[in-house]
Amino acid sequence: MTYPDKTVYPVASCNEKDFHNLMNVYMDAVLHPNIYKEEKIFMQEGWHYELEDKDSDLIYNGVVYNEMKGAFSSPEEVLDRFTRKVLFPDNCYGQESGGDPSFIPDLTYEEFLNFHRKYYHPSNSYIYLYGDMDMEEKLTWLDREYLSHYDQAEVDSRIERQKPFEHPVQEETFYSITEGESEENATYLSINTVVGIDLDPKLYVAFQILEYTLLDAPGAPLKQALIDAGIGQDILGGYDSGILQPYFTVIAKNANKEQLGEFLAVVKGTLRKLADEGINKKSLKAGMNYYEFRYREADYGSAPKGLMYGLQCMDSWLYDGDPMMHLQYQATFDYLKKVVDDGYFEQLIREYLLDNPFEAVLTVSPKKNLTAEEDRKTAGKLAEYKASLSEEEIDRLIIQTKALREYQENPSPQEDLEKIPMLAREDISREPEEIIWEEKDVHGVKVIHHEMFSSGIGYLKVLFDTSVLPMEDLPYVGFLKSLLGYVNTENYTYGDLASEIHLNSGGVSFSVTSYPDLQNRGQFKGYFMASARVLYDKIDFGFSILNEILTRSLLDDEKRVGEVISETRSRARMKLEGACHSAAVARATSYFSSAAYFNDITGGIGYYEFLEKLDKEYPADKKTFIARFQSVVKKLFTTGNMLVSYTADKEGYALLPDAMKKADGWAACRGRKTVFIPLPVRKQKRRLHNCFPG
Repeated sequence: MTYPDKTVYPVASCNEKDFHNLMNVYMDAVLHPNIYKEEKIFMQEGWHYELEDKDSDLIYNGVVYNEMKGAFSSPEEVLDRFTRKVLFPDNCYGQESGGDPSFIPDLTYEEFLNFHRKYYHPSNSYIYLYGDMDMEEKLTWLDREYLSHYDQAEVDSRIERQKPFEHPVQEETFYSITEGESEENATYLSINTVVGIDLDPKLYVAFQILEYTLLDAPGAPLKQALIDAGIGQDILGGYDSGILQPYFTVIAKNANKEQLGEFLAVVKGTLRKLADEGINKKSLKAGMNYYEFRYREADYGSAPKGLMYGLQCMDSWLYDGDPMMHLQYQATFDYLKKVVDDGYFEQLIREYLLDNPFEAVLTVSPKKNLTAEEDRKTAGKLAEYKASLSEEEIDRLIIQTKALREYQENPSPQEDLEKIPMLAREDISREPEEIIWEEKDVHGVKVIHHEMFSSGIGYLKVLFDTSVLPMEDLPYVGFLKSLLGYVNTENYTYGDLASEIHLNSGGVSFSVTSYPDLQNRGQFKGYFMASARVLYDKIDFGFSILNEILTRSLLDDEKRVGEVISETRSRARMKLEGACHSAAVARATSYFSSAAYFNDITGGIGYYEFLEKLDKEYPADKKTFIARFQSVVKKLFTTGNMLVSYTADKEGYALLPDAMKKADGWAACRGRKTVFIPLPVRKQKRRLHNCFPG
């Protein structure tokens, strides 16, 4: 994993022998790579000239070269790189750690080797182990097999601090669009301010809370002020830490260049008002509770907890601080709780976001065919270089191209493949990991209880079967996961709703998912899933708040619904552009898999196409779309269509039955029997299913 100031090589395994094998492979790969033996590795992975024959055009090729050309095409990536370049002109953060395609071909093989010789030395490394293992045995092995083979070396890899600016700077750059794309409402406006250093644990947490309060929470004042002013179709930004000098950024996406002055006035004016009149304390405390819950829970999804702890250690260790600084968080939260009512956060706004000259105001504007123009310049440069070559040099390039292709196409020798350590059958347990669940009936609702230790936190999932809806309603189900919780309900504004959630829980989320139907091969079941994470004694809050959102949301606020549509379309596009390969695979799979088709129209390319159409047509037909949303909610969120999944130990589960009475707000709709028929693939036009009365 490549960062602006470090590269991390992580491995993890639940199998002791496998973990040892992986350690060996990675230590060997990092410290003893074959790049010293074979230049073709540099050519393949980095860059090389490619010439098929004398009449062909000379081109650049290489894995990293092509990857970085793709990365440089995203406007968000352009803005991110430009921000660091302007804020940090004198240290490593101003450089592109992945390699700028314009300069990658300037790198020579010998320069590459010299970089590895200097920096890939154990004296310049940080080695981190986490888990249930014999630590002494692992450290002894590392020393015996690798570290003891090196002498101590002085490696100057210090990260120099960027000298603060005396005055804010303002600059502009461009990103490429095609001839057919519009330049209107396509500019990115941003203001970026450096906030101290990463070795201040109070700032490290306090600005995460400010990010939530100012920008992330529904109804966040800074974000809402920009939306109300009509500046941009989406507001992004936040606290960018994990580098020596973190910075806070506010971005208006898809704005007009002429709005820059108004953008700055709204941002500064809103921040000044908050600093002078005070930030909503309920919102601040909600953000504080939200982050403390996250720190305590340490739930990193699919990422191994040990790996994430290690990365957090690097946020201080790399800068010669205590590696435990940001893991020992309780004293920081205790301090912030004491000072939240004393103007501490307001003072942070004054000191770092208002009266701080270490600031950059940036504009990233669209420019038609910029990529094509750069490609033409590169082609011209290569043609000129080819014309300067002798016949002998051209022949050498052709031979080199063919030799590299043969190297790539020929499999590794068997003796090399046999060097890879493998697991033997006896290294693998015959027993599969136990799946813990018990099906129960509570107040006529099916409940799946997963009894396990969960640190006093109950994980509640309420699932609603989407087969009660016709296929044409499924994209609306996908949109509901973004709309619910971001509009007012009968008892809360959406801003107060977010505060209430985070004051009393670890968060609420909504998603659409599919599961294979194990009893019917080739079929699946689709669900809308509402999730909440709560302490055991707050399980009644979990049910009541989900009930409030799912059954009492006011979906007839035409202005607010329109804002959410625009923001959701913007975020969906960013998600697709950030993982184009995954989106393409998912789309292709949707042509022959019913489940993949369901996933596509509720969260993939098909769903994005729906959002584009919705964003375009909504202003002219608001009432029709709102009625559609209301109809879907009424059909979907019923008690008879509900399944509950709850993860907790016995103590936590004992509180569930009484709490489920909070679900009585879902209209009873029992006795309905659903018949599942496979979802059509794209060539078919039939409906998803039929639903017959039981």
